[in-house]
Amino acid sequence: MQLSARNQLPGTIVRIKKGVVTAEVIVRIAGGQEIASVITMSSVKTLGLKKGSKVTAVIKSTEVMIGIDH
Repeated sequence: MQLSARNQLPGTIVRIKKGVVTAEVIVRIAGGQEIASVITMSSVKTLGLKKGSKVTAVIKSTEVMIGIDH
């Protein structure tokens, strides 16, 4: 599958926190960093996601925020 989004980060699911309607999926990417995604429980089930699943985090955004500590 090809996507227009250029920010595609392969990784492994390390944790899924399931709720009633949504789930928080934590993906560990290269370098040990983690990315969180909130998706529907329906998507978790349809994709068969579980801890250890190899996935790709796809980031498509019109805004990127930058912050600094003073």
